[in-house]
Amino acid sequence: MPSWYDSLIDEARLTALTLLDRAEELTSPTLRLGITGLSRSGKTVFTTALIHALTRGGRLPVFRAMHEGRIAGARLEPQPDDAVPRFDYEGHLATLVDERRWPESTSRISELRLAIDYAPARGGKNTLTLDIVDYPGEWLLDLPLLERSYADFAAESLRLARAPARRALAAPFLDAMNHVEPEAPADEGEARRLASLFTDYLAACRAEQVSMSLLPPGRFLMPGDLAGSPALTFAPIDLYEGNAAPPNSLAAMMERRYEAYKDRVVRPFFRDHFARLDRQIVLIDLLTALNAGPAALADLEAALDGILAAFRTGRNSWLSALFRHRIGRVLFAATKADHLHHGSHDRLEAILRRLVERALARAEGAGAEIDVVALSAVRATREADVKRGRNSLPAIIGVPEAGQYGADQFDGLAEAAVFPGDLPESPAALFDPKLGFKGLSEADGGDFRFLRFRPPLVERNAAGLPLPIPHIRLDRAMEFLIGDRLK
Repeated sequence: MPSWYDSLIDEARLTALTLLDRAEELTSPTLRLGITGLSRSGKTVFTTALIHALTRGGRLPVFRAMHEGRIAGARLEPQPDDAVPRFDYEGHLATLVDERRWPESTSRISELRLAIDYAPARGGKNTLTLDIVDYPGEWLLDLPLLERSYADFAAESLRLARAPARRALAAPFLDAMNHVEPEAPADEGEARRLASLFTDYLAACRAEQVSMSLLPPGRFLMPGDLAGSPALTFAPIDLYEGNAAPPNSLAAMMERRYEAYKDRVVRPFFRDHFARLDRQIVLIDLLTALNAGPAALADLEAALDGILAAFRTGRNSWLSALFRHRIGRVLFAATKADHLHHGSHDRLEAILRRLVERALARAEGAGAEIDVVALSAVRATREADVKRGRNSLPAIIGVPEAGQYGADQFDGLAEAAVFPGDLPESPAALFDPKLGFKGLSEADGGDFRFLRFRPPLVERNAAGLPLPIPHIRLDRAMEFLIGDRLK
């Protein structure tokens, strides 16, 4: 079927879904907020903390509607989409508060609906329906595939695999691929072998010590119920330039399955979920990239550029808004700011702004509002000045996770004071190879080592409900993402 026909069908479905959403808003103003981020960025923690802050309150001075006392309450409503799993807020909150463990990472899409009762600044009463859509950031990196042929995908994937930072990790896959004859007859066993080696390479790239971010196809690392299906049993192979793949050849099989992946996996996600969003936050584990070193940082920059290129950013006119959602606000958030002393929070934010500056220019040119923030949706540490001889050093205190290393190995039970060091005053120190930034990827040690901490101890009130959870700049994120709809 011609690609233009698929696009026409998709556009018609998008228009129908948007009209249904707009009809619902006539009786109940609704905002669809997308929450995403790449591996280990804290999507589930952020979503849980956001819901808890809206329903339980807390110290949120920058979130004006809450600070001014204009939010009467927020309550959970029935799941809006019958075919989408509900975000397990209660289970994730119990994991954080009762077990003091971080919830499992996001591996599928989920939703939750909140009704926020508030008093507009001009007086009266109103209710905003907030639909929260939580999904893996790796799925975002698949969206550009809709515009790419299999030949384009294969060439780009192999270029990345052969780059110096990845070559050793990709060695088993590249060695196998170098002996592949693309015009050989299609062979299911060979396709499965190559797909398995390609998936192993992508998984090795995601390991914390390496921390690569640009790893499409996203479902290869989180296949869910598609595991073992032909749509996930393909790999990039070198093609003969200018030659169409012969029928029934291995190359033709790979191309067909790549197109099936786009049709059965990527396109439905775009049409049914992503293209219906109004606001978006992209969470970024920048500290892990800094730990891993300059190659990881450069890879993260490329991934973020690709992520924002996928957004339908920009302001709608009143007429176009009837037929198309456009994402009017996008927030990039560097998470785990509590792993640093507050003196480095603005520096972390500056590094993030430098990472996304190309993407920012593109989105702002389309009329979207963009911001960056360094935050911690759940603050796991507190700050203190610790004496070292005659000197007083700024430290963070928390309970490092079991197995983490400082001077000794931590047991996950005792508190420890950690000196995380200072980020550079200028982001240029991390992006200019002449300045010698290494991260921890070098054999002789590195510039930074950020530990992982257990969640904080959260007390309960007389009714047994958890008290507000400490955070860093969560209120700033809330104000940017939904504050204008609560005026």
